Amino acid sequence: MTPQDILAQYGPRESMEYDVVIVGGGPGGLATAIRLKQLNADLSVVVLEKGSEAGAHILSGAVMDPRAISELLPNWKELGAPLNQAVTEDEVLFLSETGAKQTPQWLIPGCFHNHGNYVISLGAVTKWLGEQAEALGVEIFPGFTAAEVIYGDDGSVRGVATGNLGVGKDGEPHEGFQLGMELLGKYTVFAEGARGHLGKQLIAKFQLDAGKDPQSYAIGIKELWEVPADKAKPGLVMHTAGWPMDGDTYGGGFLYHLEGNKVTLGYVVGLDYKNPWLAPFEEMQRWKTHPNIRKHLEGGKRLGYGARAITAGGLLSLPKTVFPGGALVGCDAGYLNAARIKGSHAAIKSGMLAAEAAFEAIKAGRQHDELAAYPAAFEQSWLHAELNQSRNFKQWFKKGNLVGTLMTGIEQWLLPKLGIQSPPWTVHRTQADHTYLRPAAECAKIDYPKPDGKLTFDRLSSVFISNTNHEENQPAHLTLKDTSVPVRINLATYGGPESRYCPAGVYEFVKTDAGEDRLQINAQNCVHCKTCDIKDPTQNIVWVTPEGGGGPNYAGM
Repeated sequence: MTPQDILAQYGPRESMEYDVVIVGGGPGGLATAIRLKQLNADLSVVVLEKGSEAGAHILSGAVMDPRAISELLPNWKELGAPLNQAVTEDEVLFLSETGAKQTPQWLIPGCFHNHGNYVISLGAVTKWLGEQAEALGVEIFPGFTAAEVIYGDDGSVRGVATGNLGVGKDGEPHEGFQLGMELLGKYTVFAEGARGHLGKQLIAKFQLDAGKDPQSYAIGIKELWEVPADKAKPGLVMHTAGWPMDGDTYGGGFLYHLEGNKVTLGYVVGLDYKNPWLAPFEEMQRWKTHPNIRKHLEGGKRLGYGARAITAGGLLSLPKTVFPGGALVGCDAGYLNAARIKGSHAAIKSGMLAAEAAFEAIKAGRQHDELAAYPAAFEQSWLHAELNQSRNFKQWFKKGNLVGTLMTGIEQWLLPKLGIQSPPWTVHRTQADHTYLRPAAECAKIDYPKPDGKLTFDRLSSVFISNTNHEENQPAHLTLKDTSVPVRINLATYGGPESRYCPAGVYEFVKTDAGEDRLQINAQNCVHCKTCDIKDPTQNIVWVTPEGGGGPNYAGM
């Protein structure tokens, strides 16, 4: 049965009405909820979170700029926010295969200066934000996915419907079936993170990206380690460029020392890479073997693993963020500042601005119209000024790492010293990330070393420590528009890149008993990174929401 058939047979769905419905319990969604309640404690506000709790699906580096959280909750220190480790030192390294050149402190561009910022677990901060929201009277429903947008007769967004529970792989309801519920609001705010399932649909339906550069993405592969006390350097923030990437592929590493002898580290690869043999997970493992990375980890123990797509297009790729009945905030829109490798402060600020616009609209008796005050306020904000300064960052790197590094230095170091805060030029891009992949026969294969189980690891042992779990008897949430495409096009032309770009071993090409190739989808491994939805060269893979509560359960990430 299709979801429409199920609704026809078991419906209608029950509904609940709120002033504002928020999809996504990350920093952006929770900031929206908190700000609404600060403005009017009587407003009814609900947050839907697909993870088992607020913060369960959150993954970020993360170094946090406290500017936005200080505006939202000025007394965050007294309230016990887990911003415990201030940044003490910045290092920017350019790696060769065996050596490294450190950028002198006076030459480090402003975007890599982190004085006044904090090394954090964004998952822990998000959980804390959830507690602050609930204390203000916000209803948070963890373990519930927003699976469908509800539209009114006039085409405006009226709310969302949660996914059905208890549907088997065959699409048939089984014992324990529960029909989804409609949550209706005067306004609905979407804060799903990068490549949001519903946000993607809204951008297409309302043509919110018309006249904008195509959104650009990267994948971040992250690990959490505990290291010996004599290797701990609390507050050290290190970024690397160069090896193992070639000169035409965007990528770089980060390694941050938290409190408590913990180190968070990861590798980011732009999803506009060309060589289909490249595997971001293996690049991250290889990067750890560099002497300048290895020395921080030897003798330590890996505690956590995860992966997540990152929006990197910046201001030039930012879609229109409002439509009749709702708004996009945080990475669902694409506010992340790729030059600073920071997005949580932008998510919080954009959520606050959306909340303020929704509050004024509701106070005036409005509903289901466009919150035009939200993008207008953004254009006058410090966040717009920050993103405007960095608007060319990813575009320069499309021209190669040498050009990207040089122009980042000019725009983020030289121009500010000359008193010019925003570059006097703009560089556009026209291609979506999935269009860059070249045929496998035109590209050199990459020979990745086997993992040693101490410093480097395989995918399945990594997924295991991400605490990923899905109810096995449910329809696959990784869907194919055409089941013949993976073998007929992706494998034949591109060497089956989905088996390499997925950081969780979800996609495998296996032989049938008749000796023919087929794509096997191990959906239970999925860490919800969304890379497949972005990088599939034929755009044949569509990520949809699984049952609520499924996916990773990140701890300390």
